[in-house]
Amino acid sequence: MFRVLGFDVKVQSGFIVFMALIVFIYRDAFGLWLAGAIAVLTLIHELGHAVAARRTGAHAEISLGFLAGYASYTPTRELKRRESAWISFAGPFVHILTAVVVLIAMGINPLDLDQVVDSPASRAIFWAGPVIGTMNLIPVLPLDGGNIVTYGLDAIVPGRARRIMLYASIGTTVAAAVLLFLTGRQSFVLFIGFLLITQMQMLGADRPAKEKPSVWDDAAASLDSGKEGKARRTLMAALSHPQPTPPASELRITATQAAALIDLLPSPLPHGDAGNEFVLANLLLSTGRPEEAAHYAAGSYQRNPNTLSALIVARAAGALHDQTTAIGWLQSAANVNTSPNALASAIDSAPELGAVRHRPEVTAMRAGLGPPRPHA
Repeated sequence: MFRVLGFDVKVQSGFIVFMALIVFIYRDAFGLWLAGAIAVLTLIHELGHAVAARRTGAHAEISLGFLAGYASYTPTRELKRRESAWISFAGPFVHILTAVVVLIAMGINPLDLDQVVDSPASRAIFWAGPVIGTMNLIPVLPLDGGNIVTYGLDAIVPGRARRIMLYASIGTTVAAAVLLFLTGRQSFVLFIGFLLITQMQMLGADRPAKEKPSVWDDAAASLDSGKEGKARRTLMAALSHPQPTPPASELRITATQAAALIDLLPSPLPHGDAGNEFVLANLLLSTGRPEEAAHYAAGSYQRNPNTLSALIVARAAGALHDQTTAIGWLQSAANVNTSPNALASAIDSAPELGAVRHRPEVTAMRAGLGPPRPHA
């Protein structure tokens, strides 16, 4: 692994194997140039995605694997569709632009095919650059073009766009495979095969799965079975180390079970996973421990500034009748701006904030936020 422009870049063994495979297949200067050009331009392509993601405040990293590179990013706020579409477009855009600039610098006109094929170097850069970059804009998933169309389609059929686009992509890819086979053009068989396999994997992953019980539900079940030690170990592991998946959005435990689980934990309370820290802070508040909730959530916010932790402190301060502190933490929640809908919902309906809800500074803050409201 290495870093470029502040991003972690992980090179998987499959990427090295793919480059070696290209060299082995061609066994000439063109093969060497093609492998080098694909390697460099794939990295530049993913850097395009990563830089565009970072400009929205997201945290990004890059992986280079067999046949493909990936720039994964974690947003710090809800992204607009046009922002997500731009992130998808930025990769092929900078990919094609870089290759065209290199060809022009070599004295090659990218629009003149006679010049392009004049040397192994220019031919390889042309294929690795404009050709592959443009193929990435084909409107099928998982290509960037498919993602761009999906974001546009989501504006028309919210929530169903990805599944519709997946079925359309599979149909298009199968039709392309049949057409290429019938016309005797099997040179793209590897690319078509990669698309189909990835699309089927995406379709399987896209099927709604039953939500697994959270570690809190598991711990409550252990406690109910008299396995106090197991319940404590479950919670300590979840709270003390970053978890690969966020905690379940809904807990099935009762207030009595929540209080019993909290009593199992040592003092000071453990921390390490932001998602489970929020769950614990929320449980402290809902079980009538606002002061503990405020201190714990404030510590969580200090380690990882986010709207949800700030809201717990604000609500806890409201429960303690400290209006000044409640308003101050609402302002912190607004400033960090990681969950504007959660902030709007809390201002609209959190019972602890009833005394500050109509204060001028809070109504002004609420006016700048979006939707939530329906809460009888």
